[in-house]
Amino acid sequence: MKRRVFLKAVAGLSGLLFLPCPAKAGKFFSSPLARNRLRPPGAVSEEIFAGKCIRCGRCVEVCPYKSIIPLDIRSGVYAGTPLVLAEKVPCYLCMKCVKVCPTGTLQKIGQEETRMGLAVINRHLCYNWQEMTLCRTCYDVCPFKEKAISLHELKPLIHDDYCTGCGICTHACPVTADDGQKAVNIESLYANETVRW
Repeated sequence: MKRRVFLKAVAGLSGLLFLPCPAKAGKFFSSPLARNRLRPPGAVSEEIFAGKCIRCGRCVEVCPYKSIIPLDIRSGVYAGTPLVLAEKVPCYLCMKCVKVCPTGTLQKIGQEETRMGLAVINRHLCYNWQEMTLCRTCYDVCPFKEKAISLHELKPLIHDDYCTGCGICTHACPVTADDGQKAVNIESLYANETVRW
């Protein structure tokens, strides 16, 4: 047996020893992606992300905005992998992380090709859609105005084909509901995927 295969087997078995019970095992393998919780630009599918990322931390170190954080041990098999919390610090699409990733887990793509997620406007919370006041914040901060977002009769509309899911609109949105939702949130494209062993 090769050393690498042996070490992977030992690591996998030792990880299973720390599972408290079968009911919680699902959380150990559940993707950390959710609303406003995203992978950095160029990320491969969540289904293979945990296996491809070597947790080197280069993307975390190189990000000038401190948008990328490593997940802690509570994230199970995803511990150490990079995440962007769009509400706190969005991705400003500097694309430095994709240049330093040694494994191709973050693939080298351009700004406009990035698809971290998709902005979704909650029309029940948005001031413009509720006709409470005029707010252009999401439109004004978007790096791809009139492509990713436009105003139709002063109401913001997201264009799926161009939205990068960077989270700048979410971060800037002045509306926060009691449950913590913003009027515009980023939905992950891979939130429902889990690791398959």
